[in-house]
Amino acid sequence: MTLQAIKYSRGKLEILDQLKLPHQEIYLEITSPEEAWNAIKLMQVRGAPAIAIVAILSLAVWGANYIHTSTHDTDSGKIIPQFFSDQLKYLITSRPTAVNLAEAATRLDALIWSTWEQSNSTEFAVIESYIKAAEQMLMDDLKDNENIGRHGAEWIMHNAKANHREEKINVLTHCNTGSLATAGYGTALGVIRSLHSHRLLLHAYYTETRPYNQGSRLTGYELIHDKIPATLVTDSMAASLLCRLSYLKGMAAVIVGADRVAANGDTANKIGTYSLAILARYHNVKFIVAAPRTTVDLNTKSGVDIVIEERASTEVTRIKGPPIQLSLDNQLYTAKDRVEEISTAAEYTQAWNPAFDITPAELIDAIVTEVGVAEKNTDGRFDLQVLFETNVCMP
Repeated sequence: MTLQAIKYSRGKLEILDQLKLPHQEIYLEITSPEEAWNAIKLMQVRGAPAIAIVAILSLAVWGANYIHTSTHDTDSGKIIPQFFSDQLKYLITSRPTAVNLAEAATRLDALIWSTWEQSNSTEFAVIESYIKAAEQMLMDDLKDNENIGRHGAEWIMHNAKANHREEKINVLTHCNTGSLATAGYGTALGVIRSLHSHRLLLHAYYTETRPYNQGSRLTGYELIHDKIPATLVTDSMAASLLCRLSYLKGMAAVIVGADRVAANGDTANKIGTYSLAILARYHNVKFIVAAPRTTVDLNTKSGVDIVIEERASTEVTRIKGPPIQLSLDNQLYTAKDRVEEISTAAEYTQAWNPAFDITPAELIDAIVTEVGVAEKNTDGRFDLQVLFETNVCMP
């Protein structure tokens, strides 16, 4: 059964509460942009593509319900197009580093006003055009992710470290980039799914991803769900893992997602990505970024210009989870219906908690998108503009 983190039908949106995973599967209904903003900010939904999809669909749901409850259509004033435009701007503020939401909101904002400016346009016409476009984005994201998985798997088997092209390989990934972070299938985790489905994957390793544990909580949940052979490691074990595997079967690639890719290839992703890129380069392991073109921001020249979100220090000094208890017959079990928060640091500890870091393009071997794989030219630079050329189909 396919893992579904976003459930949508016209007028109704539900998201799998990722704060409850992996111990409870609870869906939250999102009925308004305000509820979507809060879910994104609290990280009940996360991952750049999923954030964009949930945000834009929340406004589509509001619009569908507005039409359903309104007694008549109207063409008076600019109340509805202005409301939609303002709500899109508001949703962008939920998490500023990820570019996908801003890109989608910009496109939809232009659509709203172009529809309104048409002769005889009405409020319902504006809303209907918005809903159709948002629904198309949902469908496109799933298709794009499947293409990312295919392109990434093919590139790895052709270019990454393996004794033979047909040999099964080991890979390492960071954070969560699967169905929980997208409309479905995933980006970096989509590449792993593709490798596994073609029987090319020997083993997947995934980092815990401190401080929010998206790896141990979410990626582990997805890999176990799909019965993909995988092992969890703490973030600080990555160097030893790469060193150890270099004497055994080897590590073919480190595969990560992205929240924003600058025009020069510098990539903002979950904190800890930069250190993995350095380790990969030292151990002669390919380092691959997998992301849709909506994550590529050609208006941002380099990583220096990317705003990095900083979150509460308590995310570092505390941890949440269900307690382990002793049953009446002296068996340990997880009390999944309870969540407790404990402190892991000394009282009054001050912690720095950037949500993302910037990996320089120099450390990235390939950027995998839905239309193909971008590689560096003879000057050692990425030309990401080519990804947006008409009818592009890269090798």
